[in-house]
Amino acid sequence: MNAISKVADKVLGKVETSTPAKPEVDESNLMNAVIWKGKKDVRYVRKPKPCITDPRDILLKVTATSICGSDLHLYSNAIFDMHEGDILGHEFMGIIEEVGSEVKKLEIGQRVVVAFDIACGTCEYCEREEYTACDTTNPSKLAEKMYGHRTSAFYGYSHLTGGVPGGQSEYVRVPFADFNCLPIPDDIPDEKALYLSDVVPTALHGCMLGDVKEGCSVAIWGLGPVGLLVARWCQIFKAGRIIGIDRVPERIQIAEKLGIEIINFGEQDTVKTLQQLVPGGVDVAIECAGFEYSTTRKHKVERALALETDTADIFDEMFTAVLKFGRVSVIGVYSGKANHFPVGQMMEKGLNVRCGQSPTQKYWKYALKMIQKGEFDPTFVVTRRGKLSEAPKLYELFNDKKEGVIKVFLRPDEYTEDDRAHIKNLYFKYSSFLLELFSISYSCRVFCFEVDCL
Repeated sequence: MNAISKVADKVLGKVETSTPAKPEVDESNLMNAVIWKGKKDVRYVRKPKPCITDPRDILLKVTATSICGSDLHLYSNAIFDMHEGDILGHEFMGIIEEVGSEVKKLEIGQRVVVAFDIACGTCEYCEREEYTACDTTNPSKLAEKMYGHRTSAFYGYSHLTGGVPGGQSEYVRVPFADFNCLPIPDDIPDEKALYLSDVVPTALHGCMLGDVKEGCSVAIWGLGPVGLLVARWCQIFKAGRIIGIDRVPERIQIAEKLGIEIINFGEQDTVKTLQQLVPGGVDVAIECAGFEYSTTRKHKVERALALETDTADIFDEMFTAVLKFGRVSVIGVYSGKANHFPVGQMMEKGLNVRCGQSPTQKYWKYALKMIQKGEFDPTFVVTRRGKLSEAPKLYELFNDKKEGVIKVFLRPDEYTEDDRAHIKNLYFKYSSFLLELFSISYSCRVFCFEVDCL
């Protein structure tokens, strides 16, 4: 399917965007980055360093990035229009090294988190805070053909979302930086701040779509990082009952420490158990797993034969387990077509189904405030810390659910705690040099003027 999508992308061409999707690069200045080479094949390689390409850009020196659960869909070659050599990663933060001439709110040396979605900030969708639907940043005509409209561009997540180089690298060019960067206070460490780029706002978005409120019962399908963070937000919103569904032992252990109820679907029937725990049905069902996880033979066979791209198994379970006129929130990644979708069940039960990628910029200031207050600490989902060069091995472990890998925190290999001070010193030295140069030039002009007068 990926090969077909690449051909379609080439035939259809691209749409003009409000800013270039790909940065200009300095071929003589290389950096380290993690690239997609093919199915289950990612590599740590040298790539040209990006440059500021638009006056609204910044150049970011990455200090922290991660491997997200949704990156595994790329790793398994399940997302359309991946190209060999694409730089991966949509969850990252760092220190500003350069700023474009039209950047007004940011400065060199500032530490910022970058939203995974690239929004222009001015189109009608951005004005409604629907940032992942930004109308001007994604050049993919294939996305328009498949979905009727294009989403916003995303970092490091296929050419269907723009083919924008991602953050599993030492440097990233950030378009519309004033709008897409969140300055981070010095009292918040990278390990807490990083996840404001995606999974923390995404988990919050899942609760907002499901209208989680005090006293309601919530079932969460999938206890990866997003599902676990959804559970934590549900606790903050004082949900009456929170039930997580998974079968990976390490995930279940973290969920139990968090204090939520567990259904191990490897040992129990999910729907029957939910019906016993919550007679009448749960108020809210939240999907945090995604399209690859077939549980029935028919969907396993149909996906294997490319008769469908996505499975509807989890929707069957959610629509059965949620009460009539219940709320269903879908934040796991879905990309194509699913057979046997339970549309009749959805309609006859009057279910309120809402879904979509998180408009990160809408939520991250509130989420940052909760982290600052100590009420929300996302680091409980982090199970592995490593260097960027270790990413290929960590992708494999994460995908195969080995060695307890649930969430990965990565530093560039050359990272030091002095990076920020070093960049600021360079900036001040450069500024002083320019000022001195200006003073010399001004003095020469005055001298020449005086000579002329003589």
